[in-house]
Amino acid sequence: MFALAMSSVRHRPGRLVATLLSAFLGAAIIMTFHSLHDTAGAEGVDDVSAESMTTTAAVVGGYGSLLVFFAVASTLTVNVRQRSAEIGLLRSTGATPAQIKRMVLGESAVVALAGAALAVVPAMFAGRALLGMFQDSGQVAGGVEHVFGPVALVSGAAITLLASVGAAFLAVRRATRAPGVREPGGRVRKFAGYGALAAGTGSVLTTFAMDGTDPMTMAAAAYGAILLAVGFALFSPALLRAAAGRLGRPAEALAGASGYLAAHTMRRRAGELSGVLVPLVLFTGMATATLYMQAVESDAIKASGLTRSVEDKNLETLNLVVVGIVVVFSCVMLVNSLYAATSYRSREFGRQRLAGATPGQVLGTVGCEGLVLTVTGVFFGTAAGFAGVLPFTYARTGSVLPGQGPGSGSPSWRSPPP
Repeated sequence: MFALAMSSVRHRPGRLVATLLSAFLGAAIIMTFHSLHDTAGAEGVDDVSAESMTTTAAVVGGYGSLLVFFAVASTLTVNVRQRSAEIGLLRSTGATPAQIKRMVLGESAVVALAGAALAVVPAMFAGRALLGMFQDSGQVAGGVEHVFGPVALVSGAAITLLASVGAAFLAVRRATRAPGVREPGGRVRKFAGYGALAAGTGSVLTTFAMDGTDPMTMAAAAYGAILLAVGFALFSPALLRAAAGRLGRPAEALAGASGYLAAHTMRRRAGELSGVLVPLVLFTGMATATLYMQAVESDAIKASGLTRSVEDKNLETLNLVVVGIVVVFSCVMLVNSLYAATSYRSREFGRQRLAGATPGQVLGTVGCEGLVLTVTGVFFGTAAGFAGVLPFTYARTGSVLPGQGPGSGSPSWRSPPP
């Protein structure tokens, strides 16, 4: 099956371009930040500079690993859905599910290693630029030289390979199940969703009992917001059905037949289209919580008249870099997820045309679906983010509402003076 996988990669490389792009971006980001480990371990680096670089590499490397997994998983889902006929033909000729899994895993491993190899040179230049940014902000001494060594190379290749193979295994499970066999993950997903919501609510509520100047206050609020976003993402099919029910009539009134078809399709295909909601909810929640909390923290330090310490600069750099990485990968995942949600529906669109739908109505249906998905994902992601932002703002400044962003001109509700 590995030989078949290699033959598939050679003869149809275009099918794996999206996966290669995700692996390349992920490996480049991981190598870039893990090169700070190599730089921190070089001779002559002072302890403060080494700590700044090590902390950044550890935090961003962890986020990067998760994002690589999600991005590659979304692209492999597209690939496997497009190959349902091919996989069915292999099953009918005697191939076992284990053999098909090995074929897809072999393809993913080859693409992941190719992406990691292509990312080496760009990661070297990006690592030097990142080190220069740290030096310009005073977090790293100016005499430190950038080192791109074994930690960056091994971690980039290993994490990209493991994420790609793991994502491929999950993506091919559904395609290789026998007809009529249900996926046994519904109860586990529901249990995990309730657990994430409960843990996120508890983490957010503990923020009210913490000292606003304690660095752990931001951590508790941020982790709570992320857990709430994860909980919403796990319940994305139910959220999409509810949104389609609520917005069905307004969409039909505004878009006519296209709105009716969109609402009907989203209710019937909620499980498939909910894959678009997952990155929207997660990344909107993470970005909202991170950016608002960092803005509140920076303004609070400025208002107190204190000079920002190296730790404060490190925290701000980490937050901004993480949000930047999230934006890049969210764009990749959204494009792939939307493509996955529409590319395999050519027969459905053809039947709609035969039933009398015009090309404009078919396009309008897809547009209405995308609009409802976007509004739903941004709404629940923003709700998860602000669930952490508001307690942190109250603990840090005594105001319920943050003084940054939209609505910042409105008066804040401040606690009474002691």
